[in-house]
Order: sequence, then C-alpha cells, then structure tokens
Amino acid sequence: MGLAPDIAREFGFDAELHRHGLAPLARVAPRTLQVNVGKVCNQACHHCHVDAGPARTEKMDERVARRVIELLARSPSLEIVDITGGAPELNQHFRFLVESARNLKRAVIVRCNLTVILQPKMDWLPRFYREHQVRLVCSLPCYTAENVDQQRGGGVFAKSVEALHLLNDLGYGMPDTGLALDLVYNPVGAFLPPAQAELEARYHQELRDGFGLEFNHLLTITNMPIKRFADQLHRLGNEREYMGLLVNHFNPATVATVMCRDLVSVGYEGTLYDCDFNQMLAMPIENGSGHALTIFDLEDVAEMTGARIATGSHCFGCTAGAGSSCSGALA
Repeated sequence: MGLAPDIAREFGFDAELHRHGLAPLARVAPRTLQVNVGKVCNQACHHCHVDAGPARTEKMDERVARRVIELLARSPSLEIVDITGGAPELNQHFRFLVESARNLKRAVIVRCNLTVILQPKMDWLPRFYREHQVRLVCSLPCYTAENVDQQRGGGVFAKSVEALHLLNDLGYGMPDTGLALDLVYNPVGAFLPPAQAELEARYHQELRDGFGLEFNHLLTITNMPIKRFADQLHRLGNEREYMGLLVNHFNPATVATVMCRDLVSVGYEGTLYDCDFNQMLAMPIENGSGHALTIFDLEDVAEMTGARIATGSHCFGCTAGAGSSCSGALA
C-alpha cells in the first residue's frame, strides 16, 4: 500500500524535478545490484516498507538465485551486491548468493536485523559474515530500549545489544579489522531524521558508554510513506501532513545522488525495479512493450544505462532534507 490516490496525485515528484530543471531522472551505469530475497522475517517492525514478518511466505527460489549470479558475472559495471529481505539470512539460498558474489570479487552488503543471529540454528552467521568479509548494515533505530522496542517489538533492543557484542567479539566494527558494521537509524514517528554526523557521534557515545559497543558508521534513513508506515499515517490521519513535510523540505542537491541512479533492485521472483521502494509499490522497470523487465530478459545490466527512472510521490522521501538512501544521508 502507498498513499491514498488523491494524496499521491496532489504531490507530484516529476513536476518538482521539472521546476528545478532536474527532469527527467535517468539511470547511469549500474554499480549496485540490490537483491531482495523475500518477505520472510523473524520480526514485524511497525515502519517496515517491505511488510515483512514471520507469517510471510514469499521467498526467492533456486532458479532466480542462480540467474542473479549469472547476470552478476555478465555485468562488469556491478561492484556491489546488496542483499536484503525480510531477514535475508532466512532464505535457503543466502549462503549461495554471498559465496558466489564473493567468488566473483564483488563487495557484499547484508541488511541484517541483528536478532536473526540469535535465532535457533543461526549461530553460524557471525563467522560466515567474517569469513566472506561481508559488510553488515544493521537496523538499530535508537540507542534506548524504549524506542527500539516500540518500533520493532518487545525485547528487541536487548537482543540487538547481545548480537552486537557477538559481532564486536569477532572484530566487526572494531578499528583496523576491515570488518564494517554500520547501524541504521530511522525516525520512530512522522518526522525527518536529524543530522547524520551529529546523531552518529551521539550513538557512539551512548553505545560505548552504556554497553561497551563499537560500530563504524550510522546511516540515517527517512521513513517512506508506503506499506506499514503508510498504514500508520492513514490510521492517524496525517498522511497529507507528512507528505507536506517531505515536499516542503525537498532538496535539489540530493537528486544527483539518489540511489536509483546507479542501483538496480531485483525482486524475489526476478522482476527488476529502480529501487526497493518501487519494488514494494509494484512499479517495475518496463521493457519497450510496457511489460515488466526481469533478470531473464538481460545479458548485462548496463543495457539499462540512460533509461528513465520511474518516480512517484514517495520519492520525496529520498530527497527531503539531507536526503535518504540505503547508504544514509545524501547531502
């Protein structure tokens, strides 16, 4: 679910790009292949734009996973494989995707919710990450238990701290190890993230002093008005207010570096999207005949270089304030 249709029409992203002389938004050579392996997750967070959870069954099968690696091998512009979900580690082809991408000399990012490490029969994960030099990007929307548990479920903060200690013990987030451990902040409510650098300093202080934890960087990400967060906005009656906040804070300086410029998103069933948010809104990349493009239609993702990117009112979420992407603030 996205915004109500009347609200979505009211806030036109393409018109804003034209007003600033920035239209159309087009792709450069793809550098990142973001692979969403499905909606299965051990958590059900209130803000989740994927609408993932323990009851979901959608997941990537072996045929699609193998084609992802074939396409990766044929696409020299791709430098990074960014694996997400749900909890990507719960997919049976997770190991295959990580190992194959590393064998192809690509950097691998895993979007980890931390608590999956503590699930039954998942104790192998931290050492697997280390063995394959995986960069971990881990959700921790606050440094206090109250805020984290409010957004992600009771007891999640304590489990996250336990998982972070396990990762620190293996060298993740520690100086001079090369094992990158980044944390992700997103607002608990309908407001923009604070300045990333300042909040990162506060996270370092609070987690180090309070729990003896270390990490590398903090990534601030704006809540996108889709799926569960859109539902929450609708229930509270402040969809239009939140969209007004995003639109009024539109920052033209963020447009050149929005993640869809050099990222291609792969759905669990193999359909291609300009970003993970478009994927959740069922806005696929289309071929010349108006049909959804899949990984089985391409020999090299560079074929999409120069293509126009599909946009919508939700794109104001990536371009408001300091901007927002899977790599944090943009400006």
